[in-house]
Amino acid sequence: MSRRYFNGVKTFSLLIGMWVLMLGLGAVIGKGQYIWLFGAGALLMNVYAYWNSGKMSIRAMQARPVTEVEQPAMYRIVRDLSREANQPMPQLFVSPTDAPNAFASGRNPRNAVVCCTEGILQILNERELKGVLGHELMHVYNRDILVGSVAAASAGMITMIAQMLFFFGGGRRNSNPLVLIAMLVLAPIAATLIRLAISRTREYDADEDGSKLTGDPMALASALKKIEAGVAARPLAQTSELENVAHFMIANPFKGAGLARMFATHPPIEDRVSRLEDMAANRGFIR
Repeated sequence: MSRRYFNGVKTFSLLIGMWVLMLGLGAVIGKGQYIWLFGAGALLMNVYAYWNSGKMSIRAMQARPVTEVEQPAMYRIVRDLSREANQPMPQLFVSPTDAPNAFASGRNPRNAVVCCTEGILQILNERELKGVLGHELMHVYNRDILVGSVAAASAGMITMIAQMLFFFGGGRRNSNPLVLIAMLVLAPIAATLIRLAISRTREYDADEDGSKLTGDPMALASALKKIEAGVAARPLAQTSELENVAHFMIANPFKGAGLARMFATHPPIEDRVSRLEDMAANRGFIR
């Protein structure tokens, strides 16, 4: 309950912050004549992204629904955890990719989807898979999908507008090239930093809450180590479509180091594993 409350505060704050930023851009561009257009566009894009988050994620990963006959362990684990949490059973999907990963999406528990890649199903044992699925279910129960959808949609829209300003506004006589360049560079960075801060926080929360749901933090820790090694060996291609859903996944699906790692949507695996080990050593509580 506390996670939902704080995520509600985060979402409201993010919406207000992004909306104010969009109104600010609208006030600067065209001497304010586009201010409400920018505000309405931000609101509509956020609503669309949230309402269609499940479909967008499934389409990006080319996933298909699976039956209990095809994936009995996956069904058994999710059914038991859903019952334990007193929540409805989500739809289950499998993505035909060797890169090990998993994600949950959908606008609420009754419209949720949980997806595993073929790669993660091959490398994890049932105990580790339970840890991963517990993590993903807690994203749904904590309403993380709303936070992530709003953040990603807002960041994407600000980046798009900044690029449009640079390419189409630079030739106007009343345009200040320095302002246009600043918008092109700084606006996407600001939007991305907000998205990353929220994304990283919710991964820690889902690790903790998912481990409490399964009662086995070390299972998730073991799974994360295998996933990290698997992603390093078989990272996903960093396309724009996959970048828009990467923050839903349990681990950063792209190969990254240096600055790329700094701007990754997930906290470092070693930090997450350390927290889970601390949780196991302290009987379910992270110091």
